[in-house]
Amino acid sequence: MKFSEQWLRGWVNPHVSRDELVARLSMAGLEVDSVTPAAGQFSGIVVGEILATEQHPDADKLRVCQVSNGQETFQVVCGAPNARPGIKIPFAMIGAELPGDFKIKKAKLRGVESFGMLCSAAELQISEENDGLLELAADAPVGEDIRQYLNLDDASIEIGLTPNRGDCLSVAGLARDVSALYDVPVTRPVVPAVAAVHDEVRPVEVSAPTACPRYLGRVIRNVDLSKPTPLWMVERLRRSDVRSIDAAVDITNYVMLELGQPMHAFDLAEINGGIHVRMAEEGEKLVLLDGQEVALRSDTLVIADHSRALAIAGVMGGEHSGVNTEKTRDLFLESAFFEPVSVAGKARSYGLHTDASHRFERGVDSQLAREAMERATGLVLEIVGGEAGPIVEAVSEQHLPKVAPVTLRAERLSQMLGMDMDPAQVEQLLNALELKTQSNGEGVWTVQIPSHRFDISLEVDLIEELARLYGYNNLPVRYPQARLAPKARSEARGELPILRRLLVARGYQEAITYSFIDPKLFELFTPGVEPLLLANPISSDMAAMRASLWPGLIKALQHNLNRQQDRVRLFESGLRFVGQLGDLKQQPMIAGVMTGSRLPEGWANGRDSVDFFDVKADVEALLGYSGALSDFTFSAGNHPALHPGQTARIERDGKEVGYVGAIHPELARTLGLERPVFVFELVLGDVVEGRLPKFSELSKFPETRRDLALIAGREVASSAVLELIRDNAGEWLTDLRLFDVYQGKGIDPDRKSLAVGLTWQHPSRTLNDDEVNASLQNILTSLEHRLNTTLRK
Repeated sequence: MKFSEQWLRGWVNPHVSRDELVARLSMAGLEVDSVTPAAGQFSGIVVGEILATEQHPDADKLRVCQVSNGQETFQVVCGAPNARPGIKIPFAMIGAELPGDFKIKKAKLRGVESFGMLCSAAELQISEENDGLLELAADAPVGEDIRQYLNLDDASIEIGLTPNRGDCLSVAGLARDVSALYDVPVTRPVVPAVAAVHDEVRPVEVSAPTACPRYLGRVIRNVDLSKPTPLWMVERLRRSDVRSIDAAVDITNYVMLELGQPMHAFDLAEINGGIHVRMAEEGEKLVLLDGQEVALRSDTLVIADHSRALAIAGVMGGEHSGVNTEKTRDLFLESAFFEPVSVAGKARSYGLHTDASHRFERGVDSQLAREAMERATGLVLEIVGGEAGPIVEAVSEQHLPKVAPVTLRAERLSQMLGMDMDPAQVEQLLNALELKTQSNGEGVWTVQIPSHRFDISLEVDLIEELARLYGYNNLPVRYPQARLAPKARSEARGELPILRRLLVARGYQEAITYSFIDPKLFELFTPGVEPLLLANPISSDMAAMRASLWPGLIKALQHNLNRQQDRVRLFESGLRFVGQLGDLKQQPMIAGVMTGSRLPEGWANGRDSVDFFDVKADVEALLGYSGALSDFTFSAGNHPALHPGQTARIERDGKEVGYVGAIHPELARTLGLERPVFVFELVLGDVVEGRLPKFSELSKFPETRRDLALIAGREVASSAVLELIRDNAGEWLTDLRLFDVYQGKGIDPDRKSLAVGLTWQHPSRTLNDDEVNASLQNILTSLEHRLNTTLRK
C-alpha cells in the first residue's frame, strides 16, 4: 500500500515528525518499506504562463517563448514539443536551483538569449515523464511558488501489509490505526447522500449470492469526461503509485484508495438490459481493459448484462463496456462486496493482478459499498457534472459475513503481556479502532467487532491489537524463571556423538536421509507390514514413514556406486516409525551399510572384499563401547531383507536389539546391486546403556592356562560352548577365548573342531593343578551332557 503522507494527515494529524510516524507505524505491525519525497530539492521555480511562441531562427526544434511570472515577461528558449501559448508550466527563473545542484543562469542558445528554463516533471523529480513540459491547471495562479502550489513538501510512504490486514489498504484504515497510536481524532470527509434527480435504473440480478452477497449500482447521466481530473486528485493518485487515466476511472481509483472499496464505472450505453451477477459459462470469451482476450472458466464470477459478460468480478472490467472519454455520456457505477474465497486466486489464474483483486482477496468491508457509492457519486458530480439516479441494491443478508462478539479478560491480557494494563487505556485503544467495548466491571469486556476487522475472532486477536498499539518496545522484558535442578546423568550411559566418532574412525561417513520413503521400498524391506502413510506427501515416492533406516542408506549407497565410488561405508542415526497413529512408536536407531574392498586401495593393502565378519566387527566395536559387550549375544536369525545364511540376530538379556547381515540376493537384484552389501541396525537406547568399570586389585600370583580342542556338532554355536565353559569354570577364570575353528580332513563332516584357551588366576595365592583339573573336568562333563561336545582325540 502506497499513500501520500499529507493525504493521511488530512484525516488524522498527530504532532510528530515524518520519521517518528514512520517508525511508529513499523512498530505497530505496518512495516514501512520505503519513504520517497514527492519531488526533488529545488527552489526559485514558479507557475509561469507562455504568452507567445515563435520559431527559433537557427534551430528547427527550438522555440522562443515569452513567459510571464505574473509581474514581468521573460524570453526563454525551449525545445519541448508541447510549448505553446496559453499553457501554464513550471518556470525556473534566473537564480533558481534544480535537483542535482543545477543553477539557472542567463544563457544564449544558437545566438538567442534565454532568461530562465521551462521544466518537465522529470526535471523536478516529480515523476519520470520527460516527453514535454509539465502542464498545470488552467486556473493555476501565475507567479506562485510551484512547490507550494503542487504541495510538494510531501512524501510517498509504502507499507508492506500482512495478508490479514486488508483493512489498512486505504487511507481510512491507516487513519484508524494512527488515531489509536497517538490518541488523536480522525477527521473523515463528509459524505452526504446524493439525492436522485431522475428515476432511471438498471435492474440488478444476483444468481450467485454466496460469492456476491451485496451489489449496488447507480446510473449517472450526462457526464462530461472531457473535463480533466483536478490536480489535487491526480497528485494524490500519483503519490499512491496510480496513474491518472480519465476523470471517471480516477474517481473510482481515488475512492478505492481513500475508503478501501474497489469500484468500477461502465459505459451505460454498452449495457444491454440490466446487470446479472453470475458464474461464467465454460469457455465464454471476454476482452479485458488491457486488450487481453480470455476464455472464462465456470468457477469465475462475472458481471454481465443480458447478452454477455462485462467484467471479471473483483478483478478487471471488459474493454467494450469500459469508459471512453470521446463517446461515454452516461455512467453506470458499481460498488459490491465479493466474498474473498470466491475471488481468491482468480486474477492469478488469468495472469492478472490488479488493485481491486488485491483488496477483494484479502477482504473488503461488507458494509462499505453504499458509503463508497455516495462518495464516488459526489466526486463525479463535482468534477464532470451529471445527473444521479437512485441506488439499486441487491443484497443477501444470510450470505453476508457475521461477526460474533469476543470476550476479553484482564487476567488473560496480563498473563500474555506480562503486565497489568489500565482498563481505561484498554477501552481507549480498542474504541479508537472502532471496536466497541462493554465492561462488566470485573475485568471482563465484551467487544463488538466491526465489519472492517474480519481478521479478529478470538481473544488473542484482541490482545495482539493491544500489544502492537501499546508498543512492543514498551512491553516489559521478563525472563522466564524456573527451578532448574541439575539432573543426574548415569555415567554408565554413553553418548551418540562418541558412537559417531567411533564409526568415522572405522572408515564410515555419516549420512542423513529422509524419514519418509517410497511405499514400494517400504514393502521390499518390511513385507507384510502396513506403512504409516502421509496425508500430504511431498511426492508419491516419499509417502511412507520409514520403519527402518536401511532403505534410505541403500539409496545413498546406490547414489555413490552410480558415481564410481567402489568402497562405500555409511551410517545414520535417526528415528524409525513402527505402527499407526494412536499406537505409533518412534524409536531412535543407529544403522550402517558397507560394500567394496576391506581396505582402501594401496600398494600394501590387499583387494579382499568385505564380508559378514567385517560388519560384525564394527557392530561389536559399537556394543563394546559401553563396556557391556558380554551382555550381547549373536545368534542365527531371519529377516526378510537379509541373506538367510548370513544374518545374526542381536539380543541383550533376551530382548532383540538389532540385526546384522548381508542384503538378501533377491532384494539385491531388485535394487540393482551387483555386489555383496552388508548392513546393521541397532536400537540406540540399548547400545548406549553400558556398565561402569570396577577396579579389581591386580594379582601378584602366576596365571594358569589350559588349551582345549573340542569336537562339537556343526549346528552348535560357538557362543553356546563359550557360555557353558564360563558358567562351569569357577570364579577364578580370568580369560576365555576361541582361537581356532576347523572343519575338514580328519573331522566328521557333521562335526567341527573348536580350540579354546582358558586362563585362571587367584588374587591371593597360586592355584594348584588339582584345582585347575577339577575345573576342567567340570567343564568337560557339562559340555558332553548338554551340548554333546567332547575332547578331540
